[in-house]
Amino acid sequence: MQKRNTQQRRRTIVELLNRTGEVAVDELAKLFSTSEVTIRKDFIELESNGLLLRKFGGAILLPTSSSEMSDEKVSPYKKAIAAAAASIIKDHNRIIIDSGSTTAALLPELKYKTGLLVMTNSLQVANYLLERENEPKVLMTGGTWDTQSHSFQGKMAELVLNEYNFDQAFIGAAGLDPQKGTTTFNELTQLSQTMAKVCNQVIVMAESEKFQRKIPNVELPWSAISVLVTDDKISADVKQQIEQYGVDVICANTTEIEA
Repeated sequence: MQKRNTQQRRRTIVELLNRTGEVAVDELAKLFSTSEVTIRKDFIELESNGLLLRKFGGAILLPTSSSEMSDEKVSPYKKAIAAAAASIIKDHNRIIIDSGSTTAALLPELKYKTGLLVMTNSLQVANYLLERENEPKVLMTGGTWDTQSHSFQGKMAELVLNEYNFDQAFIGAAGLDPQKGTTTFNELTQLSQTMAKVCNQVIVMAESEKFQRKIPNVELPWSAISVLVTDDKISADVKQQIEQYGVDVICANTTEIEA
């Protein structure tokens, strides 16, 4: 009976995790009327089977395969932006790829590059790259898992980044402000700022529609950005305004998308 109860509890934990994305040890101990030690043992077993990732005080859902980033789930605009961004990556570059759907679109383009070293704070990015035949050297920031951005954040991640120097950082944006720079709803902006600090060239990848989003928190000012890779729907006035800050603006061709 005990073995069956254990299996039932673990199945329920996985079901809860699939619904919520994160579970806490203390809450599960109360839910199942058991000890926190027992729940931690469940986590160890489930993690060994690739069903979750343990974190302090709980567990999170583990991205299990690169299929979550399949081409079918990436918009044509993001693909066009990614192709344009990849054109400025040289073989043997040391690059950072931030978490996010637009930066993730860059990954299939890396198959044309050799000798890359890639640092990321995204489990999905790391998993994808480690499955490639021309596998680059992959480094992870570590740190504290942030369920809002689905990435590692925090002081530990910043400390790791500060130990390296990189050629380029590829960073996404929730919003774009013509006067201020990139914007975000997430108040955890320090890691992106650290990424920018340790790179020779900071490339922001974002669709031009994001200039329409009014978002309160500035993540990176234009003074910290080297290149904006966007689509050719950006207005001439906005493009010129951003270029006045010393930012190169690359506009991906979307003619074929709308043809």
